[in-house]
Amino acid sequence: MAPIDQLFVLWTAVNRVSREGRVIGPDERISPLEALKALTINPAYWYREENTKGSLEAGKLADLVILDKNPLTVAPMMIKDIKVLQTIKEGKTVFQTQ
Repeated sequence: MAPIDQLFVLWTAVNRVSREGRVIGPDERISPLEALKALTINPAYWYREENTKGSLEAGKLADLVILDKNPLTVAPMMIKDIKVLQTIKEGKTVFQTQ
């Protein structure tokens, strides 16, 4: 079992491209910001955890990643190539590149 690559999930929602390079449902594509919300603030709301998770605010758990590029500003097809530099869970670094 392998963990889900959340940046690939983001890339898929934004681009909707098949393995063969064909766009699937172009009208179903969403913006990178909408895709980030679908992976962060929206699930926190659905699980009724929006008071502690899902966005960066004082008093919430500091669960976040530091990326080498901004998914809101890179070319949409490059989102899947963004690298995670650091992962922070509840305010503590649990992963960091060397």
